[in-house]
Amino acid sequence: MIPFAARVVPAFLLLAACTMELPPPVIPPARQCGAADLQGLVGQRASVLQTMRFGGPVRITRPGEAVTMDYSESRLNIRINRAERIVSVTCG
Repeated sequence: MIPFAARVVPAFLLLAACTMELPPPVIPPARQCGAADLQGLVGQRASVLQTMRFGGPVRITRPGEAVTMDYSESRLNIRINRAERIVSVTCG
């Protein structure tokens, strides 16, 4: 007769090997930096940004400025045109 432990331990190890880790939830990129919630800024004067506080990294760019090509899904990008109006709010 096979001892109880000799039957239970292999079964437990087999079950433990079958566990599966779930992938993290997929969050649309525009939600990760908050751009989706700030689309109301498009068309407003750039001066409105002086009164705002953001919870993460922000990059504000104007025409002719040098911009790095690195991508960070948590960074909020705000583009301003020559008329000092906000033309886009995106992540990256």
